[in-house]
Amino acid sequence: MSERVKPLLKLELKPVELPKVRKGAPWRVRKAKVGDVDQIHDLIKYWARESFMLVRPKGQLYENLRDFHVIEDEDGVLLGSVALHILWADLAEIRSLAVHPDRQGEGLGRVLVEAAEAEARALGIPKVFAFTIQEEFFTRLGYRITEPEAFPRKVWFECRDCPFQDNCPEVPVLKVLEERDA
Repeated sequence: MSERVKPLLKLELKPVELPKVRKGAPWRVRKAKVGDVDQIHDLIKYWARESFMLVRPKGQLYENLRDFHVIEDEDGVLLGSVALHILWADLAEIRSLAVHPDRQGEGLGRVLVEAAEAEARALGIPKVFAFTIQEEFFTRLGYRITEPEAFPRKVWFECRDCPFQDNCPEVPVLKVLEERDA
């Protein structure tokens, strides 16, 4: 990770060996498929083990597969993933943003977030948010740091099972994609 970030507390996770990738290999963004789940899971586990995100159970990835966009290189290796999880008519969460460590700094994270935002706009969702320890990345994309109380209780549903619940380093960031009349 090129940015200075405060990592999450350490979780004891087994090492993850990610597939080798070719620097500069052409890639494309697409919606995730069932066959992508193992690679998505490995990317998330890799960064969770490095204390930059929370691990998600593989079953949860299958249940929410329609939420995901991936970047795939011409060799069929996933270089990154992101999910857009709809919470309400006016709010969706950007989650599970992960980019292969060997392709960091190439703008792939930005591309993934922009794909999720485009989907939110197409669905008529005016606001997206994320919980992150990389707030600088999101603020460069037009998100603003906000107070946790700005979100409805439904947002906090997963927090009850989080091992960092009482010591959460994540910062909520919000982006308004479309102003709605009150």
